[in-house]
Amino acid sequence: MAVNTSIPILIVDDYNTMIRIIRNLLRQLGFEQIDEANDGSMALAKMRTRQYGLVISDWNMEPMTGYDLLQVVRSDPNLAETPFIMVTAESKTDNVIAAKRAGVSNYIVKPFNAQTLKSKIDAVFLNR
Repeated sequence: MAVNTSIPILIVDDYNTMIRIIRNLLRQLGFEQIDEANDGSMALAKMRTRQYGLVISDWNMEPMTGYDLLQVVRSDPNLAETPFIMVTAESKTDNVIAAKRAGVSNYIVKPFNAQTLKSKIDAVFLNR
């Protein structure tokens, strides 16, 4: 089953270049409804006003990290079911385990390409 490319996606990263890279990769994959936030608190505010089909969030951000955002999303009944992919430059086993325990849908280690992103997104929706 193909992923519905009309779903709205929220990219959360404090580094504008990374947002641009992910946005371009998503466009290559056919996604067009793409919003962005520069930290977890901004993302949370957007998520409370619009329902997203997927959140792609960096782990390391200030003042609210991607991990903190994930925990808040999973504890909010209105947001808990939102698919959530964590992006990080660190492939520490402890981080992967912590994210899995917190309910992350999938995990991507930087750098990555369109094919990697596609396979991670496909895996999220295949498991729903």
